[in-house]
Amino acid sequence: MMTPDGVLLSIQGVTKRFGATAVLEAVSIDIKEREFLTVLGESGSGKTTLLRIIAGFEQPDSGEVWMKGERLDTKPPNRRNVNTVFQHYALFPHLSVFENVAYGLRARNIEKSEVTSRVTAALAQMKIEEFARRRPAQLSGGQQQRVAVARALVNQPSLLLLDEPLSALDANLRRYMQAELKALQREVGITFAFVTHDQEEAMTLSDRIVLLRRGRVEQIDTPRDIYNRPRTSYAASFIGQTNLLAAQIENRRARLGDLEWPCASGQRQALFSLRPEDIRIVADGEPAKTNGVRCRGFVRSRVFTGASELLEVECGTGALLKVRVSGQFGAPDQVTVEVAPERIVPLAE
Repeated sequence: MMTPDGVLLSIQGVTKRFGATAVLEAVSIDIKEREFLTVLGESGSGKTTLLRIIAGFEQPDSGEVWMKGERLDTKPPNRRNVNTVFQHYALFPHLSVFENVAYGLRARNIEKSEVTSRVTAALAQMKIEEFARRRPAQLSGGQQQRVAVARALVNQPSLLLLDEPLSALDANLRRYMQAELKALQREVGITFAFVTHDQEEAMTLSDRIVLLRRGRVEQIDTPRDIYNRPRTSYAASFIGQTNLLAAQIENRRARLGDLEWPCASGQRQALFSLRPEDIRIVADGEPAKTNGVRCRGFVRSRVFTGASELLEVECGTGALLKVRVSGQFGAPDQVTVEVAPERIVPLAE
């Protein structure tokens, strides 16, 4: 089987069960060359199992994995041009940083002079050459993470798998390493497949996101599209905050409480997503925007988060809207909200 142009790895209908439990069900994903792909999902969604199948540490019960026209799932891990950075790094505590990074090359009997040059280059690339003689226990968490990435990259893989490698870091270092990983991936030009349960991390790092739910692909899209155009209520709710609007439809008009907007659906009921930041609070007498729809409501609660404030506004029976406004807004108890209909996204479920 030939993989399509521009595709490095093709996962075709992969299913994996542990006993009676289906961890992955008919998963199909094409990973493009040089892209940063994130596999996102809650605990138990199957994301780590998927990475382990790509790496060769697990075998699928059915389905196939192809890399550039070669069947990958029939090969042992050491015959795949794939390397993995694990959540806990798996560094050898008795070896120096240099020897940890060199380990895989020595195991493959690479010539000594080439080992030295490649390891030196990898340490410089990760900005840890000054730690070459230290042991892992003498390094910070961020430095250990760099060693683990260097050890993977020194083998010049076509695909680098990263299994929640930032989860053990504190919040500030984690944000810093996100930026470092993104820049590194662009610099080395290697395809990254990154696993995380953190939505913000996925949005920050990814060219595309694969959202898994109970072993199935819920949606594959760019961060911008998966946020602005979620296909299901699960996708809309899992990534960011949203209002799920269960509206009644009549004569091509959807209604929820006092909020009413045009709708192309021919159904009697439908579900929609509306992000809190897509709702405006307007001053009395302010002209409506083109096609904007409005309703009058009461502020039932407020959550101040610094830069912004999240309000809950009741707009008629059954319509409770989360509205995000500036933290300096100071909204009164009774407000008028306005929505552009094109920001109200119909959902498949």
